[in-house]
Amino acid sequence: MYSKILVPVDGSEGSWRALEQAVAIGEKFEANLIVVTVIQPYNNASLLSVPLDSKTISDGNSELEKVGDKVLQMAAERLISYKYKVDYCVEVGHPSERILSLAKKVKAEAIVLGSRGLSGIAEFFLGSVSSKVSQYADVPVLIVK
Repeated sequence: MYSKILVPVDGSEGSWRALEQAVAIGEKFEANLIVVTVIQPYNNASLLSVPLDSKTISDGNSELEKVGDKVLQMAAERLISYKYKVDYCVEVGHPSERILSLAKKVKAEAIVLGSRGLSGIAEFFLGSVSSKVSQYADVPVLIVK
């Protein structure tokens, strides 16, 4: 039923629980997993009142890339015994947009992601990655709490 499952991870407990669920589903259907972490780069259009120079922005983005690589390394350690193919990637940009774009690009048949657990009014105003992905995805989405 599912041969490719996209699993966004960010290092949070919710994303690790989602990875566990993706493994259970993946093993049942002998599916490949695509594990992605998304980093949002610093830029001058940020909400900071003090503009940052290009070196500060570049240094900050370099550190974010290191964090992204570390998150994927942690995911790889958790998937060491997974029997089927696993691909890993780092995407740069807005998380929900990058997840949706990657799902189309790799032709994922399902997306399994964690929920931040935002409650009613906060989720309405802020929007969460999981709610945006579930709203706009063309494939089934499992949100793990």
